[in-house]
Amino acid sequence: MHRYRFVLTRPLQFLPVIFGISVITFILVRLIPGDPARNLLGSRATPTAIANIRAQYGLDQPMWIQYLYFLKNLANGEMGKSILYKIDVLRLIVTRIEPTVALVTTSVVLSILIAVPMAAIAARNAGKAPDHAVRIVSTFGIGFPPFWLGLMLIILFSVEFGLLPVSGYGATIGDKLAHLILPSLTVALSLSTVLTRSLRAAMIESLKSDVATAARARGMPERIVFWRHVVPNSLVPTVNLLAVNIGWLIGGTVVVESVFALPGMGQLLVRAIFSRDYMVVQGVAMVFACATVLVNFVADIVTVAIDPRVKL
Repeated sequence: MHRYRFVLTRPLQFLPVIFGISVITFILVRLIPGDPARNLLGSRATPTAIANIRAQYGLDQPMWIQYLYFLKNLANGEMGKSILYKIDVLRLIVTRIEPTVALVTTSVVLSILIAVPMAAIAARNAGKAPDHAVRIVSTFGIGFPPFWLGLMLIILFSVEFGLLPVSGYGATIGDKLAHLILPSLTVALSLSTVLTRSLRAAMIESLKSDVATAARARGMPERIVFWRHVVPNSLVPTVNLLAVNIGWLIGGTVVVESVFALPGMGQLLVRAIFSRDYMVVQGVAMVFACATVLVNFVADIVTVAIDPRVKL
């Protein structure tokens, strides 16, 4: 169990990271041109009304005092109050978190379902036509922006064939799954190209390893050697790569949710930026940061569990 000692100390190392993210986010949000009070009241607002709104939300205070208020709210389990929505930011985020979590989860599952078979085909046919085809497809896939890919999928499956809904989230479980197919596929097609290349390289290396050679010497069929020894040994670098890309995946939901009008945290963040709703931007950014850190922490635990040789 000494291999898992990092589970006790690693959370303490995350505190400076979260603190640094909070400072950077707080400063960058306030560098966005525009006045939240004027955006809320409109161009015809009087100076008195603008001053009252700024005083109500503490925007008339120096920046360092506003940051201390922000830290105080975090210590109390709060994130302030939204200027645009007029409710607590944390409660607002809770109402938007389900579509984002569902999108990220289904995207990861689809990415793995796409990447593992493609990498297996390429690795078992290294240097042959199937391998070249997989590499060409993955190379082109890296260059496709998610927003363009999402629009193409909408045109193909929604406009041309009418098979799937264009936008929204739905009310029932079946409707929600139907609305998640295209957004999840958009993210998965982008993420699976990176995973496929990494997993293919790891599988080819594992096929040449001593473990695979010893299994063949015992008369084990090549198919059993591949799925019992090669694939498990290839998962460690892929798990780490997937964890690294979770940050990109979470950030990618901002674009994808906007394209498909999913009422998730990404769409909430975009609207908050345009309306200069500082508290919402800070709250969503902190949730995204904590989620990224947590996923990387879980990935470290999975890595140690898969490979006993790894010590963190």
